[in-house]
Amino acid sequence: MANPQSGGDVIDVLVADHRDVTALIGNIRSVADPMIRRDLTDTAISELVRHAVAEEMYVYPVMKKYLPDGEKAVQHDIEEHKELETTMKRLEGLDVETSEFSQALNKLEELLADHVQDEENEQFPELRRRVPAEELTELAGKVETAKKLAPTRPHPGAPNAELFHKLVGPGVGLVDRLRDKLTGRATK
Repeated sequence: MANPQSGGDVIDVLVADHRDVTALIGNIRSVADPMIRRDLTDTAISELVRHAVAEEMYVYPVMKKYLPDGEKAVQHDIEEHKELETTMKRLEGLDVETSEFSQALNKLEELLADHVQDEENEQFPELRRRVPAEELTELAGKVETAKKLAPTRPHPGAPNAELFHKLVGPGVGLVDRLRDKLTGRATK
């Protein structure tokens, strides 16, 4: 992961997250052992949830401020996050050895690929053009901190809003991490 001290900015952090989760999904497909598949799936879900929450807390307000169609882009991304969360919630409850799991994993991969393409090909280049470099670098630290406090499980019913995440998110994250520890669920 990029960090602000090494000159990386928030876009470097988010792109690295995209690569990590995409690789994790590839690993899930290549592993036969059900316990390892479950652990990899749980880790991928955890990382995606943290990434989404950090985006909603810090990146979306910047998009609204600097991008000419920022409000519309954020609304589109929030809708994609909701779809991803619903699919991740479904994956959490499925046996990794079933065809339903494979179908849900395919759906997650498809939704993620679309979301990544939107961000990396359209939004991120615009942010780099329009947002001062110092602000993008400062955002990297905020996003990394938010990911540490964020929930580790999908909560499709929760609002995808900056204020919700800042006020309630850290508490939800704490509860999720406690549940993870008690259930032995793998998280980074």
